[in-house]
Amino acid sequence: MKPKSVRTFDPVGVLFGVVVPLAVAALGPVLAHLWHSRLPEQVATHFSGTDPDDFSNPISSTWTLAIVIVLVGGGCSAVASLARVLLIMRRTMLIIGLTVVGVIGVLQIATLVRELDLASGQSVTIPGWAIAAGSVVGFAAGLFGASRLRDHREHVLATSPPHSDLPRCGAELPLVVRVGASRVAGITVVAVALAAAALTCYLSGSLWPIFLFAPLTILTLSLLRFTVHIDSDGLYVSSLGMAAFDYDIDEITGASVRTVHPAKDFGGWGLRVKGRGNYAVATETGPAAFVTFANGDRLTIGTAEADTIAGTLNTLTARTRTALD
Repeated sequence: MKPKSVRTFDPVGVLFGVVVPLAVAALGPVLAHLWHSRLPEQVATHFSGTDPDDFSNPISSTWTLAIVIVLVGGGCSAVASLARVLLIMRRTMLIIGLTVVGVIGVLQIATLVRELDLASGQSVTIPGWAIAAGSVVGFAAGLFGASRLRDHREHVLATSPPHSDLPRCGAELPLVVRVGASRVAGITVVAVALAAAALTCYLSGSLWPIFLFAPLTILTLSLLRFTVHIDSDGLYVSSLGMAAFDYDIDEITGASVRTVHPAKDFGGWGLRVKGRGNYAVATETGPAAFVTFANGDRLTIGTAEADTIAGTLNTLTARTRTALD
């Protein structure tokens, strides 16, 4: 059995997760040097509400923010470059990281532009639109980069059909099952986010917090709702239209049904990881399809359709192995 890929780093992940944050981080110090003669001796570095309350040298200030961008935003997004890490984890961290990079980077540049040709930075107010624009640009860049990431995990082929005791089911293909938080739970998450955004908008006297809470809400919902797709090629679990798990039919060794308690068995709800190769889409208490793979991975999918999912996978894999024999 030969691994399908031995790649350690994903080139797309390196580009978006490492190169982009470094480029954005470098932009601030470069602009500060280019504009040094046009900037005041002390630029605003911290704001109380919309008014500045702390100042420092523009060169040292931009270098400080560059370090923050690299350590915080780049630290998150760099996970996307690691080809063997769980694909959905790489995608989520890239979106979070580039959103942070976008917010800090655009805000820093917009603030510098406002201070050009001013005698002092004390009259500058925080450009709220820059926070909104940065979050939108960063989130969009993260989402685009995430959609281009590929799974470079090891593919190992199973050699025997599922055990005869495992369930069988001849469901019509493709089988598509939506799993995850209920509509009520989804509405609750959105309502809480809207309330938090409204309170922040009120306290800040601006609408820009909405643009920060929107990506956070979308990401939260994406980790609570999934689509399971099964066809003759294999098992595909997606979130935000992108693969969370993607296994070929010849990697599956079998599927069974068990009862799952997300909090007790996996420490919480949503996408969970409990130990190496033990993954779960644990979104509800009750029956779950438990799928095993030749490389040692295990995937638990909590859903009322667990019997159908397990039976369909066993029927497909048995049929494939029999045809090969």
